[in-house]
Amino acid sequence: VQLQACGGGLVQAGASLRLSCVDPRRTSSNNGMGWFRQAPGKERELVAAISWNGGSVYHADSVKGRFTISRDRAKNTVYLQMNSLKPEDTAVYYCAAAQGASYSVNERLYRYWGQGTLVTVSS
Repeated sequence: VQLQACGGGLVQAGASLRLSCVDPRRTSSNNGMGWFRQAPGKERELVAAISWNGGSVYHADSVKGRFTISRDRAKNTVYLQMNSLKPEDTAVYYCAAAQGASYSVNERLYRYWGQGTLVTVSS
């Protein structure tokens, strides 16, 4: 599985960004997917996750109501819509494919990882 994450950038607090995670080889369409982030000096954390068909989603408490994960299986793309961005959302964001059809909150159950895209939110 080869995942390509993009859409990061430098924005001001309150702005929106949409991250995309593309799987050009179409090998993760039946896998749960997750978006993680890692801020400088902090551990990587799960931000949002989605099951293979989009029927089940998870959002971390820190982003609930502001971020939305979705997927378009026809385009083999998973999105993370990020609204009302805060400086504490600054991090490298990674997408990852879970081992199975469901998503997981356990990072160790994600097998394939994209290269990361940097999101910087200024105050």
